[in-house]
Formats: sequence, C-alpha cells, structure tokens
Amino acid sequence: METQVVIMAGGIGSRFWPMSTPEVPKQFIDVLGTGRTMIQMTYDRFCKGEGALCKPQNVWIVTSEKYVDLVRGQLPEVPEANILPEPASRNTAPCIAYACWKIARVNPDSNIVVSPADAFVLDSAEYRRVIGTALSLTASSTKIFTVGIKPLRPETGYGYIETGEALGEEAFKVTAFKEKPDAPTAAKYIRDGRYLWNAGIFVWKLSTITAALREYAPGICSIMDRIAESFGTPDESTVLGELFPQCEKISIDYAVMEKSPDIYTIPGDFGWSDLGTWGSLKANLPQDRQNNAVVSSGSAELWDCKNCIVHVDGLRRVVLDALDGYIVAERDGRLLVCPLSDEQKIREFSSKQA
Repeated sequence: METQVVIMAGGIGSRFWPMSTPEVPKQFIDVLGTGRTMIQMTYDRFCKGEGALCKPQNVWIVTSEKYVDLVRGQLPEVPEANILPEPASRNTAPCIAYACWKIARVNPDSNIVVSPADAFVLDSAEYRRVIGTALSLTASSTKIFTVGIKPLRPETGYGYIETGEALGEEAFKVTAFKEKPDAPTAAKYIRDGRYLWNAGIFVWKLSTITAALREYAPGICSIMDRIAESFGTPDESTVLGELFPQCEKISIDYAVMEKSPDIYTIPGDFGWSDLGTWGSLKANLPQDRQNNAVVSSGSAELWDCKNCIVHVDGLRRVVLDALDGYIVAERDGRLLVCPLSDEQKIREFSSKQA
C-alpha cells in the first residue's frame, strides 16, 4: 500500500504580519532563517533523508489558487497535477476531501498522511517514526489516527486531545477533542496527564476517510462527486470554481473527528510547534544572552535590548537600542514595532494594511 501525503497550504498567516501577508503567507517564507521555507521543510520531512515516508510523485499540495505559482517555484519536485488549487477557502474538511477524491482516481488503495504546511518539527527522525507507526496501524484497520503532542506547558493557544484506553504500546483511544482552554483549564489538563496538544496531523486509509466523510459530511461528498466527474477534462477548472465554494465551511475535526467512534491518537515528542505567533517563533529560534532572537540577512545590531524578536531579513542594517520584549519585523516596506505582550493585536493591524 503506497503512502500519499497531503499538505494543506492555504492559510494566510495573519498573526505574522508584516512578514506574512495575503500575497506571500508564512508557509512560503523562510521564517527560521534556515534557507528553507516552511512548506519546503514540511516536504523534506516526508521525502528526504533516511526513512523517507513518501515519493515526490505521491505528495499533494492543496492551496489557494493564487498560491499555485509559489508552490511550483518552491517545490518543483511535486508534479504539477498534484498541486490542487482551491477557488475559495472552505476550511479543512473540503480541503481534505478534494485531495482524497483526486488520489482515488490515481491510487484508490492508498494510505494517507495529512499535515499542515507551516508547523515546525525539531526531530524529523522521530517524527517519521511516529508517522510510520500510525501508517502501519491504519494499513491493517479502519481506524483513524491523529498525532497528538506531549504538552510541555499549560498552553491556551492549542486545542487538546483527551486520551482513553491504550491500543498496544503507543496508541490510545480518543475520548474527546477539547477547544482551546483558558489558563486554569489548561493547567488542569497538564496535571491530569491524559491530554495532548492537537497538531492537526491525520493518518488514515483512503477508503476509511472516504467512508467517514460519506457518513458524516454527505453534503461535501455529493459536491466532490460532481467535481470529480470533470477531473482530467477541459471543464475541470470551471466546474471546480462553480461547485467547490458551495461546500460547507467546516473543519475536519467538526465534520468527522468529533463524530466518528473509531478515532485513535499516537503521542509524539519531536519538538513540535505550530509557529502560530511571534512568541512561539521566538521560542524556537536561537537566542543570545539577553534572550533576543534575530533573523536577518544583513546587519542587526541590538544595544541594551532584551527579550526581543527581530525579523528583518530584507534590510542591510538595523540598529535597535533599549528595547525590552518587543517584536521588530519588516517586509516589503512594511514595518512593525510592537510589544510581544500585545501580539494579539497583529491580526487587527494586518487587516488594515494598505
């Protein structure tokens, strides 16, 4: 059974303005200063190195139609036919269904991994081991797996997975999915010990997820069936543009995961972060003695600064003095100087950009 990897790459990363913009969102940016963008690093985890899980021709990228050229440029190894343009953003359930209906035309006997394009993983080898374990379990069953993350702290920015009885040595039955908690609830989850962070990574057989979608999201499936009739014809783009926006805007969590009785999780401990905020990015970058993190291709000079994150990759020289706990970010003529404590305002800033 071949493994197919679906990478979801349609978000706009509004909490990372001005580095991330609707024209070039964070998944297409080298946010860590490694020389590889987030989507390239996600691709690398699956297709490169020892224990690679997938062939390049079995990678599928679902993205906004306006980002297709960015995907082509950054992932030339992925066949153009495997870059699936969404004419409208309809959340993860229609996104995943679109990819699965496409894969069904090529290889209906497939094992599938679904991953966001913009998460960070420190230990790629352990990541591949955990995903490989899940693939071996789904290949021989009709179980649906999600990879949970062993929590490091009482985090209010992530959803949680409540685990139940064990399935073998590594897997657990999922008892419930929990929304992002307040601080006291998050602390309670950590003390309890049965809760994992929800990373939005899924593993299943194609036949399993198709059956689940038909049972729990029949409206989406009926639309996908109509779209699929046009696959490979000159009318495909037109039909997709007319019908895909009619799909219910719903996450795979609400559409399937919270309804199916056959959901399991494998805890992962591989240095994961969704890099959803400037604060989380700072925590995953090298820091100097004053707890400053800097990404810059030019000269960034920090004088008497501490606890700052500076992302100014496009400037020749930056000099900062006496800042404590600030975000300083520039891209394409847009500059942000904001206290880290106020980063929740950044979505509002980005919505008002010219």
